[in-house]
Amino acid sequence: MRLALRTDVADLAQIEQLKTAILERGDRLDVIFANAGVAHNNSLGTTHEADFSRIFDSNVKGVFFTVQTLLPLLNDGGSIVLNASVASNKGMPNLSLYSASKAAVRSFARSWANDLKNQQIRVNAISPGVTRTPIMENGLKMSEEQIAQFAAYLVDAAPAGRMAHTDEIAAAVLFLASAAASYINGIELSVDGGFTQI
Repeated sequence: MRLALRTDVADLAQIEQLKTAILERGDRLDVIFANAGVAHNNSLGTTHEADFSRIFDSNVKGVFFTVQTLLPLLNDGGSIVLNASVASNKGMPNLSLYSASKAAVRSFARSWANDLKNQQIRVNAISPGVTRTPIMENGLKMSEEQIAQFAAYLVDAAPAGRMAHTDEIAAAVLFLASAAASYINGIELSVDGGFTQI
């Protein structure tokens, strides 16, 4: 039976409530996919502390405390997959906070792979490339015209010649979480159609 629980990972009390709900059902976890995150543009020189907090509270603090809080429920031999981003490797303009937050997530995968080796828990990061999701409109405030221009840019900029579909990202996450990836640990898997590889 599936259970969906809405949780704001920037609110540590809500993460604790999530843990309690799982415990009350008597459930354990085989996989933690720390996927929640926000993306907003920021301009160096006019960025406010609230802008910094908004991104780092979700993308860094939220990831850290989601994993830490749920870790006691994760079975030995389980898997943790963290959602990073190719933005941490590209130096894109007006995305310094987002890029830095995702670089921190990638760093967690390296450290935690070592921290959790005695429990044989694998920790990997997935770094999606440009993927058509509502974050473009809701977070980055891109217009349909801007999105179309970005899609046109990718025709030449990425060997795949297009944006990713969400199911392509999900398939890569499922692979990293599965027994098929049993000897993969601490990596960053770029699922970007080659965008950051050329």
